[in-house]
Amino acid sequence: MCGICGELKFNGEQPNATLIRKMMDKLNRRGPDDSGHIIQNNIGLGHRRLSIIDLSNKAHQPMIDQATGNLLVFNGTIYNYRECRQQLSKNGYHFDSEGDTEVILQAYAAWGENCLTHLQGMFAFALWDQKKQQLLLARDRFGIKPLYFHQTTDFIRFASTLPALLSAGDVDTTIDEIALHHHLTLHAVVPAPRTLLRGIRKIEPCTALTIDSTGKVTRQRYWQLTAQRPTTVVSENDWIEQTHAVLKAAVESHRLAADVPVGVLLSGGLDSSLLVGLLAEQQDVSNLFTFSIGFEDAPEEKGSEFEYSDQVVARFKTHHHRYTIPNNQVLTRLPEAIMAMSEPMVAQDAVAFYLLAEQVSQVVKVVQSGQGADEVFGGYFWYPLMNAAQGTDLERFARYYFDRRHAEFLTTVHSDYHGEDYTAQLIETALMQPDADTFLDQVLRLDVTTLIIDDPVKRVDNMTMAWGLEARVPFLDHQLVELAATMPPKLKLKQGGKHPLKQISRGLLPDSVIDRPKGYFPVPALKYVRGEFLTFMREVLTSQPCQQRQLFNQHYINQLLAAPEEYLTPLQGSKLWHLALLESWLQTHLN
Repeated sequence: MCGICGELKFNGEQPNATLIRKMMDKLNRRGPDDSGHIIQNNIGLGHRRLSIIDLSNKAHQPMIDQATGNLLVFNGTIYNYRECRQQLSKNGYHFDSEGDTEVILQAYAAWGENCLTHLQGMFAFALWDQKKQQLLLARDRFGIKPLYFHQTTDFIRFASTLPALLSAGDVDTTIDEIALHHHLTLHAVVPAPRTLLRGIRKIEPCTALTIDSTGKVTRQRYWQLTAQRPTTVVSENDWIEQTHAVLKAAVESHRLAADVPVGVLLSGGLDSSLLVGLLAEQQDVSNLFTFSIGFEDAPEEKGSEFEYSDQVVARFKTHHHRYTIPNNQVLTRLPEAIMAMSEPMVAQDAVAFYLLAEQVSQVVKVVQSGQGADEVFGGYFWYPLMNAAQGTDLERFARYYFDRRHAEFLTTVHSDYHGEDYTAQLIETALMQPDADTFLDQVLRLDVTTLIIDDPVKRVDNMTMAWGLEARVPFLDHQLVELAATMPPKLKLKQGGKHPLKQISRGLLPDSVIDRPKGYFPVPALKYVRGEFLTFMREVLTSQPCQQRQLFNQHYINQLLAAPEEYLTPLQGSKLWHLALLESWLQTHLN
């Protein structure tokens, strides 16, 4: 896990080493163990390293293939790198290191851009083909690893984070009105390739861009997810057994691809608890590091789920660390979390992950996390509601998911940002894509291939990597997702959702963990719009920079401030917080 950046010039000039180092400096928390950069003619690459696989200097980046002259900077982990290495070695390819970085270089030498179909893992990389004089920018199937870029007629720059590109300068930072529409209607999700800033884009998941020295860009999508039933009948027991086998293999591969200990973020929910249980099926976990975080209680809600995580620890005797964060620390540390966000993130658990990662990073460099299970196996309450609703596919989806409809969006923002109903257009097009048998198949595929990427997946990456901590997400193993996508949705929705995971867990986990109501990372200090939290939002939205920016309609802000707890989204998010977080992010990164 690392941070990468670079620049390819189209005008015959050489990249500026000072500029490359500026971007590297912005990425230093993603890779505190080592750094390096290289400039050759019109290409410059930079790298910050978090040493996890092959801790020696032989895995230093940028890495050069001595046989071809190709250059590579890489962020992520290839879980099947040993298998790929063995296959490539049999075909005559030589390796000097023991890591996964060199496997990408040799895989490209052997298979060209088709190497992407051989790689199982989370990755974002930039590979310079010396012979063809072209740059390959690629991102994993689910966009677990980020990759942003800024292109002009003279150059293309790229980096693991949006702020790193801002540090290089010359970026158009005006607001993209289409991205703003998405942000305010899809819980801050802005699907690739857009970002809120017109001058910065991001590589789409399961996509590679090839850029030649003239600036010509070729886009290749190397993977598609289908959501159709198999041609043969599969019994429920067979579905459960297949899921168990594939998930167990994914958890093990995510553990083995490391030369350092791998822990687990144990929230106390079914998903993270199952990760511990599956590891226990394969090894003694008494030395497994597990981590839980909690906050002070609010009158309406507990601030922790320790009662469940403690049961899992008691059953498996893991080496457990439990942290309790005072509520007064939440708001105090919120500006740090916003600084770590590549894009604005409104989920209340962003600061929780940030504070948890700070503690965990002092113990381990790698953890497994349960993100993705709800999207892959139908765990959220709105899926059955959508499925039972009447109307067009778009109407069924929007009723339970959109934070605000288009008419309200028009009252939210300044008239300069008024336009078409861009989010409705985006979602309607996505739901109409072929190779999905039912409406719920379409919804689940959209969630796992698009919406999850710029919400929980991005959030976990940003908040953990702010402390040099790599978070791995076995529930987004692409073979597991492919299997689950072919499964009948009604099977996933049984038992209130995630039926296959609950069946796998029977006898492995305590029933109280399996049958508990669906929980969300509780951060009471940021959930209830009152007290210091309300004061913070009021100050942000009435500040001079906010007034000068004229992004929001002042009448709408006043309306929300007058009765903040009355204005909630269908998913129970605070509409006031959405605006305050966006403005705070803009003030942090642009002002």
